[in-house]
Amino acid sequence: MLKRCISSLARALGGLLAAALVALVVVSLVPRFFGYTPYAVLSGSMEPEYPVGSLIFVHSVDVKTLQPGDAATFHRSDGAVVTHQVYEVDADAKLIGTQGIANVNADGTIAHDAEKTPFSQVVGSPVFCIPYLGYVNAYCTTPPGLYVVVAVAVLLLAASALLGKGGEGDARKSAR
Repeated sequence: MLKRCISSLARALGGLLAAALVALVVVSLVPRFFGYTPYAVLSGSMEPEYPVGSLIFVHSVDVKTLQPGDAATFHRSDGAVVTHQVYEVDADAKLIGTQGIANVNADGTIAHDAEKTPFSQVVGSPVFCIPYLGYVNAYCTTPPGLYVVVAVAVLLLAASALLGKGGEGDARKSAR
């Protein structure tokens, strides 16, 4: 009786973990087939629009169509990927001016980013955002996170194999 209870609990837990793993893969990979790239929001510079820990999905955009007030995701000169609000588009110089809406000066005005961004460095514009999923995405893309994902997958497969054998044995015993 206890063995059956533990077996049922293990199967339920395994099913939940497998479902969570599949959901994470679906949320991370399926949007890519439609041209959306997920990015984790790691700072509060765009709060409350994009809260820290959110996962934003960015779609490529013709930079010339960006307007002041739009959000743009771009590569900074140091290589970091940033999403900030556009405050200026200079089509002649092929540069955009950006600002983090939560970054304010002492007088309360929004601080402009130190350097303007070349059109060539713009990745796209965020289309939608899923709160908290960025934390999971950011963790799962680090080496320890990948180890955890692989370990959980291996444990699920091992538990499934062991429980499957145990279940067959129990079925044969009860048939006798």
